[in-house]
Amino acid sequence: MKRLCELIECEYETPIYGIKIDSREIKEGDLFVAVNGFNVSHSEFIEDAINKGAAAVITDIDYESHIPIIKVSDVNGILNQICIQFYGYQNNQKLIGITGTDGKTTTAVMIKELLCEKRNIAYIGTNGIEYGKQVIKTENTTPTNEKLYKYLTKLQEENYNDIVMEVSSESLLHQRVIDFHFQYAIFTTITEDHLNIHKTIENYIESKLSLASLVKEDGAIIINRDDCNCRLLLNRNFNHLYTYGKDQNSDFQICNIQEEKGITTFDIQHQHQNFHIISPYIGEYNVYNLCAAFIVCYLEGIDSSYLIQKIKTLPPIKGRTESLDFGQNYKLILDYAHTLNGIKNIVESFQGKYKRTILLTGAAGGREKEKREKIGKYILNHADFVIFTMDDPRYESVDCIIDQMIGNEKKNNYIRIINREEAIRYALDMAEEDDLVLILGKGRDNYMAIEDKRIDYCDYDVISRYFHNT
Repeated sequence: MKRLCELIECEYETPIYGIKIDSREIKEGDLFVAVNGFNVSHSEFIEDAINKGAAAVITDIDYESHIPIIKVSDVNGILNQICIQFYGYQNNQKLIGITGTDGKTTTAVMIKELLCEKRNIAYIGTNGIEYGKQVIKTENTTPTNEKLYKYLTKLQEENYNDIVMEVSSESLLHQRVIDFHFQYAIFTTITEDHLNIHKTIENYIESKLSLASLVKEDGAIIINRDDCNCRLLLNRNFNHLYTYGKDQNSDFQICNIQEEKGITTFDIQHQHQNFHIISPYIGEYNVYNLCAAFIVCYLEGIDSSYLIQKIKTLPPIKGRTESLDFGQNYKLILDYAHTLNGIKNIVESFQGKYKRTILLTGAAGGREKEKREKIGKYILNHADFVIFTMDDPRYESVDCIIDQMIGNEKKNNYIRIINREEAIRYALDMAEEDDLVLILGKGRDNYMAIEDKRIDYCDYDVISRYFHNT
């Protein structure tokens, strides 16, 4: 508990027991900070917050109430400082930030797994908050300001001083991480996404690249040199910038990629040294992810021979090119891929290896509409059969989303099944020996976003029930 006057300059000694920016989460005694969001000002929900028991409100509008209302000129700008004061966050953890359109989760989990025997390291990202054997589910790739400070303070108290964190473009745009000092910033890929928020690809790219400016003076920036948008950082004045990729000018050059029987081997060449990697992950994109993870650990002084041995035994990453084995006679892959680049990576990794490719996917409602037809065109021309279904439709019609994905394509190698559970059962029913079934879009997500609700739902659970009931 802190008093309001300890958090912001005012005369009120009102006890504050929590900080919330979402009025739906308000509990008795909370401070409601009415930030300005992308689509709406949270000041519209002040009355709702008060009715739920808010002890005080910070806003940028005039508002009369029986509880303290503090008017400020920039609500969003002071939120982080209020959180720092409330939680007592020291900002002395070693932060490893990862951004990119694809590969954030995989790279972050790889780093956590490679370092977990050497350090007390925690993970924050799409899969939630993970430390030790604890898992806390979250709603955002990078939690909102008040939750991020809460979680980081808790991890600090639990002696987790190394944090690997996925940093989304939206969190950078809304300055959730603006007051943090990162030891490392890793850039995986930057391709078109989230234009519903950023409006232009140029804005999106700049938002991603802004993570580099948050790196400490003695920290390092690590970029995918083979990605044209990541390479933009080479033209800017940053110290300690390292590149990786197949490009021969890369500081850590990827060479000799070979894949056989579910094992990928490749070499990383750096300063006349050659590191031969044997990886349990398939797909060239995972070579890049693993190379980025290797670099962080190498720069941290972890012995390379230890890393090479550790890589061989890395566990599967849930919901990321996750191969599911229920004794079926076909290949079944569950993956989070929902961008054109991510879907291409998955499809091309398995191309020509199976009799047929059966692909199930959809597109999220309330998100970038421009990419829907591009994704639809690609999968209709690169999969033998496509099942279009729902994927977090929110307030949009699933039929309309699917219509946009199909676009003007004249193919007839598809079916639409709105209910995602029924669609998955259909895909598994039609699969035959030596087929490949790709269930894409949600990975291990544990909800389906319908209107403003998050309904309990998980692709993996649906698949597991199918095999255990047949």
